[in-house]
Parts: sequence; C-alpha cells; structure tokens
Amino acid sequence: MAEHEPTTEQLAQIAAENEEDEHSVNYRPPAQKTIEEIQALDQDDESLRKYKEALLGPVPAAIDPKAPNVVVTKLTLVCAEAPGPLELDLTGDLEKFKKQSFCLKEAVEYRIKISFKVNKEIVSGLKYQQQTYRKGVKLDKTNYMVGSYGPRVDEYEFLTPIEEAPKGILARGCYNMKSLFTDDDKTNHLSWEWNLTISKDWKN
Repeated sequence: MAEHEPTTEQLAQIAAENEEDEHSVNYRPPAQKTIEEIQALDQDDESLRKYKEALLGPVPAAIDPKAPNVVVTKLTLVCAEAPGPLELDLTGDLEKFKKQSFCLKEAVEYRIKISFKVNKEIVSGLKYQQQTYRKGVKLDKTNYMVGSYGPRVDEYEFLTPIEEAPKGILARGCYNMKSLFTDDDKTNHLSWEWNLTISKDWKN
C-alpha cells in the first residue's frame, strides 16, 4: 500500500482543485435579543404571543447559569451501507479522537450529522467548518451554514448535504479532519480533530 501513497505534488494538486473562491457576502447578523425581551414584546397581542410560544417552544427550566449556551454533543457519519454506527461523543475527552479513525468504504455516499443543544439564549448564524488534511497538506475547507436557533429541551440535529467518499488507489488512506462549530459572533463553541480512513472495503 505504501507505494501507492500520493506524492506531495499530487496532494497539492488536489488541494488546488478543491480551493473555493472566497466571495464577500453583505450579510449582517441581526441585533441580539434575549428570550425574555422577545417574550415581553407585544404581550397584548394574544395571537402573536401564541405564535412566539409555538416558534420558540418550551424554554429549558433551571439551567445552570455557568453552563455554556451552545453544547455540541455528537458527530455522526450517516451512511446506509455502514456495518455499524459511526459516532463521536463530543461531551468527553476530545484528545482521544486524534488516535482513532473512522473507516469509510471508498465511493459510498454519506452525510455528517452534528447534534447540539441551545440552553439559554437564541444563537444567531451557527456555522460548521471542516478542514481536511492528508500528510499535513490541507486538501479542502468547507463551511456549512447551520442557522439560528432558540433554547429548548431537546437537541437539534444538522445534516450536511450528501457527499461521496473518494475512490481509487491514491484516495485510500487516512485523512485528518479539523472541525469547528461557531456563530456570527465568532464564538468557538467547540473545535475538535478526528480521523477518517478511506479503505477498499469496510473494516472494524
């Protein structure tokens, strides 16, 4: 297998092909309001009050004031062909994921699912960013707009669009992924590293 490892030049070419043009978008995040401020608005309008209750849902009660507003709980590789679950529990020790690796069969279709909770206040413009490296060379950087969410008891789930795992002799091997969950205020809610191995067949 070692003789089929891509050269630095080949990796640089892949990275150049994946490089996206950065376009500036005239997007301005909305002014932040607390849940209490939103609920206090238009209290005399019964229909609007009920609409906001339906929109915001039940707000979690008795949240620890020291608890973070956004908690990223899990990353899952969603693949119908996978022989077993491919999940990372992001609530514990993140360092261990640098020593482990998901195995994905080449050419299969998969999606990444991020599970997260919003505890206290509405969070605006959540984003999931992912950078892909191989042998220290950055091959790709992808930004996914997750959206804005209010606090609720249940977890939220965000699914990326369907992707196809790379295939071929040169594509097989280990990829290092650097993930970041952030928002309009550039708050780093969680950043972590994990590994993905592309193989000819499924492995345990």
